[in-house]
Amino acid sequence: MQTLRPLLPALLTALLAAPASSSGPAAGTASASAPAPAAGPAAATAGQAAVPASTAAAAASVSASGDEDGIETARTTRQIAPGVRLESYERLEEDRWLRVDELVADLGAGGGVRAEYLAGPAAATVAAAAAAHPAGPGRRVLAAVNGDFFDIRATGAPLGPGIGAGRLLHSASRGPGGTAVGFGPDGAGRLVRLGLAGSVTLPGGAVHALTGYNAARPPDSGLAAYTADWSGAELPALGPGPAVELRDGIVTDTAAPQRRPAPGRVLLVPRGSAQTAALAALRPGDRVTVTARPLPASGPAPVTAVGGREPLVTAGTPVNHDGKPNNVSAPRTAVGLSRDGRRLRLLTVDGRQRDSGGLTLTRLGALMHRLGSYEALNLDGGGSSTLLVARAGAKGLTVENAPSDGQLRPVPNGLVLTGPAGSGRLTGFRVEPLGDAGRVFPGLTRTLTATGQDEALGPAPGIPRWSAAGGRIGSDGVFRATGPGPGTASVEARRGAARGTLRLEVLGPPARLRPVPDGIGLAADGESARFTLTGHDARGAAAPVEPRDVTLSYDHDHWRVTEDGRGGFTVTALVPRATGRLTATLRTGAAAATAPVPGAPAPAAVPAPATAPPPVRAPAPAAPAPTAELALGVGTVDRPLTGFDDAADGTGGGAAPAEGRTGTGTALEAGPQAASATPPRPLPVPQLARSRSLWVRGDGSGTRPTVEPADADGAALTVRGLWRLAVGAGPADGAELLLTGAEREPFTRRGVRFLPLDTARPTLDGGAGRDRMRALRQALEAAAREPGTGALAVVQRYAPGTVDHKEAALLALRLAEFRRATGKGAALLTLGAPRFAATRSEGVQSVAVPEGARTVFGVDAFAPHGRAWLRPWSATAGPG
Repeated sequence: MQTLRPLLPALLTALLAAPASSSGPAAGTASASAPAPAAGPAAATAGQAAVPASTAAAAASVSASGDEDGIETARTTRQIAPGVRLESYERLEEDRWLRVDELVADLGAGGGVRAEYLAGPAAATVAAAAAAHPAGPGRRVLAAVNGDFFDIRATGAPLGPGIGAGRLLHSASRGPGGTAVGFGPDGAGRLVRLGLAGSVTLPGGAVHALTGYNAARPPDSGLAAYTADWSGAELPALGPGPAVELRDGIVTDTAAPQRRPAPGRVLLVPRGSAQTAALAALRPGDRVTVTARPLPASGPAPVTAVGGREPLVTAGTPVNHDGKPNNVSAPRTAVGLSRDGRRLRLLTVDGRQRDSGGLTLTRLGALMHRLGSYEALNLDGGGSSTLLVARAGAKGLTVENAPSDGQLRPVPNGLVLTGPAGSGRLTGFRVEPLGDAGRVFPGLTRTLTATGQDEALGPAPGIPRWSAAGGRIGSDGVFRATGPGPGTASVEARRGAARGTLRLEVLGPPARLRPVPDGIGLAADGESARFTLTGHDARGAAAPVEPRDVTLSYDHDHWRVTEDGRGGFTVTALVPRATGRLTATLRTGAAAATAPVPGAPAPAAVPAPATAPPPVRAPAPAAPAPTAELALGVGTVDRPLTGFDDAADGTGGGAAPAEGRTGTGTALEAGPQAASATPPRPLPVPQLARSRSLWVRGDGSGTRPTVEPADADGAALTVRGLWRLAVGAGPADGAELLLTGAEREPFTRRGVRFLPLDTARPTLDGGAGRDRMRALRQALEAAAREPGTGALAVVQRYAPGTVDHKEAALLALRLAEFRRATGKGAALLTLGAPRFAATRSEGVQSVAVPEGARTVFGVDAFAPHGRAWLRPWSATAGPG
């Protein structure tokens, strides 16, 4: 007789880490304890919560960009005003990720969209300058972008020329400046090189050249003039000669201080010995005439102009800047124009960030040309790059790019777009969910806002009346889904003829709840941190859960938890270095609480006699409300799952209560057949458990204990009757296919398309990530159109040092989109991982097999909807 006696926890990681959901009930032999985890990353879940619904075509492919260097991976389009739209997109290039914001405007004559000079003192950000910009009667500010390079280490004044409302504001400094983007009276734009035509006429008729006008770095000879339009923090170092102040052409001071003149006054400064002597001869009361106007290299002078530096596209040809200064990868701002000057592009490229590496001038020019610019100019970049846009119905501007400084940098000028303000009468609503989350669970809520807008998409007052299909909505815009899900719901905000609608995806009943992040460490009294909650339905589809839908349990003497107004919570420590946990419990409501657990077998019906009334089935017990635990502090703690006190009530052949290490245990007597013990009720595994362990006292006979958990659907993970697929090392145990990670070419087997991805090269190494995403796109497109393919499995080697986080997230997103759009199965199989792991999110199964270990799966590529098509069959542990 062979007897196994479970006592206290012993680590059986390879066997106990197998559930497809870490929060599902553990059916079969149970773990005796579960450690509560420390903090860990949860960015993938957070990102998946905001995944938008896609069409089948979009879900089955990665959008090609039309060029050889990269692929476009995401795009958002928003209408800002009539004739103005914002395109925001991400790209994977050969050697970098890029995030681009492109504002496209049709410049119109008369009262249409106009580009104007944005002025501001050196200490002002683009946001502050745009907020103060006088758009004029009947007009409003639509967008703004930073402008010229400036004297960043000295005066803070722009280095190129500037014209506002037809008036010269400043001339170009010595150096590479002089090129500007200019706009004529009809609104059309062009690139133009602007010089200075200026003179100073002294008493007696002597005329001297005016060589600098509000210039940050005036020439070394001639006369320089400064007015109240000077935008620097202080005047440049102008030399020892006397400065002369003029008012209405009359000398008022021959020894004026070198500082910004008051309005209506001009400060003349000599730049050379001859000019110094000429100004020294002036006396108060003398008349001096100063003229200054822009001198274009060709054509008429523009009414608006902002300087830049390097031309990027000239006459329809991109400019090659290789080997020239400033041709390094950096955040960029560029302005581009169509051939007729009527189509304006203002573009920012994020840089110096992990998620966006910036562009060289040569590559920026190629991008602007590819987008359709006949002419394009490089504006100031780096930490200066800033793009602000007025969203529909909004009164102010919103920063759209991600400035590399982490905050807005003060700049001296920019370009601002203005357009007709509209009537201000309400014509529609922009309806948005909190946090852009367009998903909701049955019985739970989503907060919606309705922003009123007029016919020009400008702000318009109006409080809407809400209505909804598939749920209830209050006057405060809080929607509660009432349908069982999965499905859709719609809401409408309406006032008179003005309306706005929003479609929401209703997921299945919530099966799991997860905090993001899953742990917070607060060392000092008063220190705080933020967390959110993400729910998952039985398919793995995720959505954020709002504070009103949960109850919290925590030590109020150690922490204070408040709603943050953004759909999450703020935890504040009340004592230093406190440790513990916070438990969040979902308020599922009646609809969710009485919903059947997906995957659970239906109770058997006993046939009644013909004369008997129809049988009455007792209502199923309500499923327990999903909970989540947030670790507060540092470290892990052991939390018992069961002490086996109820071992006598368990079922299973060869099982009986026995003496354990610290109490009752379960004895398993294995004869010719395997012995098993099933607890009398499911043992839920805490959501944040890092490992499950079991103490075993064996008799040395070699009998191996196993644990058979269940996933979140209640389905056991040991299955029978499917064709077998082995993944990893060692013999295939009767499987007809063994995946080792050495596969190189895609292939199809019994309804499953397998895509091996070579993860040996880093994402940004010569286009490795781009090539993998292109291969994924081709496989997804093929699997989507093939009737004989029911599932797609991506096979890769574990490579945390080569596949970066954005590529991994993009792979998961594309598989989820494919799963949602086609209804076919999707899985990610990773070999050589540190430990076994099996999860499911957004309907995509992910399995990691340790080095030297093997997992056998049962496979049914055409499994009925709601059942996993890839199910663990058995596993062997790897070394250690």
